[in-house]
Amino acid sequence: MSHLDVTHPYFGVFVIFIFTFVAFLATTFLSRLVGGKLANKNNQKLKLAPYECGLAPTKQPNRISSQFYIMALLFILFDVEIIFMFPWAVDFQVLGAFGFIEMLLFIFLLLIGFIYAWRKGALQWQSIK
Repeated sequence: MSHLDVTHPYFGVFVIFIFTFVAFLATTFLSRLVGGKLANKNNQKLKLAPYECGLAPTKQPNRISSQFYIMALLFILFDVEIIFMFPWAVDFQVLGAFGFIEMLLFIFLLLIGFIYAWRKGALQWQSIK
């Protein structure tokens, strides 16, 4: 007796999902393996030199301010929270007073987060000198 029900309507979808997942893993593994074996790993000076004109290539230290990341994170956070207001606005009349109070609470929590980020200095843009 087997627990495998091949007559189930979603059995074919499951088999295709498993096959696709295995094919994806095999393709990824093989491409990394072949690319790693065939890649030219010669770092010659001529290869790094500028062609005919331009500045000589130099390694630049990665000194990107963390302020960029904090600002981007806050933008995405508040942007996603604002997107949650659209379904509420569509069903505003259906939700009634309960939905209105929930949205006021949501906006209040959003405001608390905004004030917290403001007080912590996350919205201060330092000048680059």
